[in-house]
Amino acid sequence: MTTLNRRMFVNSAACCAVGAVANAAQHRDRNLKIRDVRAIITQPTTALTVVKVETSEPGLYGLGCATFAYQSTAVAAAVNDYLRPFLIGKNPGDIEDIWQSCYQSGYWRNGPVLNNAISGIDQALWDIKGKVAGMPVYELFGGKARDAVPVYVVPGGRSLNEMEDRIRELMEQKFYYFKITRPDNRDPYRGPNIVTRRVPGIDPSQGILETEAGEIFEPKQHFQRVIETFEHLRGTIGSNVELLHDVHERMPPIEGIGFAKDVEQYKPFFIEDLFAPEDIDYFRIVREQTSTPMAMGELFNNPHEWNPLIKDRLIDFIRVHISQIGGLTPARKLAALCEAFNVRTAWHGPGDTSPVGHAANLALDFNVWNLGVQEAGPMWKPDDRLREVFPGMPEVRDGYVWPSKTPGLGVELDEKAAEKYPFRGITKAANKWGNLRRADGTIVRP
Repeated sequence: MTTLNRRMFVNSAACCAVGAVANAAQHRDRNLKIRDVRAIITQPTTALTVVKVETSEPGLYGLGCATFAYQSTAVAAAVNDYLRPFLIGKNPGDIEDIWQSCYQSGYWRNGPVLNNAISGIDQALWDIKGKVAGMPVYELFGGKARDAVPVYVVPGGRSLNEMEDRIRELMEQKFYYFKITRPDNRDPYRGPNIVTRRVPGIDPSQGILETEAGEIFEPKQHFQRVIETFEHLRGTIGSNVELLHDVHERMPPIEGIGFAKDVEQYKPFFIEDLFAPEDIDYFRIVREQTSTPMAMGELFNNPHEWNPLIKDRLIDFIRVHISQIGGLTPARKLAALCEAFNVRTAWHGPGDTSPVGHAANLALDFNVWNLGVQEAGPMWKPDDRLREVFPGMPEVRDGYVWPSKTPGLGVELDEKAAEKYPFRGITKAANKWGNLRRADGTIVRP
């Protein structure tokens, strides 16, 4: 046999082997059935909801994130009482069909409870498909578009100098992207970075200021301090880092336009949620007046919210919470739409996303060409309780998350450990969004 013939024989044999493996996996996939579906709520840190989809093959199951930390039991009921009987007996490989049927199953759609419930199912099905194929989910999507995923972190700091020092320390650890908050004399990690002040002479336990700890929020004073923070950091640290800020829709739209213009000189990486979803038409106005990059989408549930912003190039980063829009299946399509209009991804990834959800974010981050940056959340400083409950959770090293070769999403759930941290019910912290007020008692949007 000639050398050429030997090579052709070897290559042919290799192709046949790969084909045989693929056919075996496909045959296995077609014979699988969904045996059970369960929502599991655990609270090692905040309340986290994970859906476990078990198959007819013993030991083969998938996990998906359905975390809606402020209405956890509503999501669990949607999974256990409605979607479970709807799905048992279906083939877990039919991900698109299952997503579409679940989406239509309640008639009314695009609400956060059902979307999160569907997400838990959807991510679990992708996890199963990856395990059947013996591949990480990002390989199922077409493989890696990068070697590692950059993340941003919150340095915090109770003064400008302390924040500056923390950023310098993090730069030595090879971090490059920083979400800055206004320096404050409280713990900077408390709550959703809400910075507040008290009104002298008013007893917060009486009347209009009956809020948690009696705190109030006044946007004009707060955001002037944010501008001063940008000015200080650019003057001391310079332009060698990326700075971003989350407005959290907490000012009147006209003041938001002024803020975007004022901060432009400090070259932010992006300003997030400058306007509420109800006010997205203001993005047309702000785009005409400033080149400050805009990120939007954390509160979005519905394609009608993001489609006009993307097609008209009114935002630069899409910031949706993947479980809030229904999981990986719609998020893949959203990322593709964004690529066509040069909008980059920056998926929402806070502490109230489970490690399974962070792994789902990363599956897309590794695959999509138009990645911007990823919020690090608990991947940055993993809590020991999270590690215990979620073996294999993604972690940050040198300012990046590196790919896992584990089939599926790569994260497990230790149910015995999860039982050690049961759901503790609705706490004051869980109700914080409805209790933040201005000095006159008016509710502030989150």
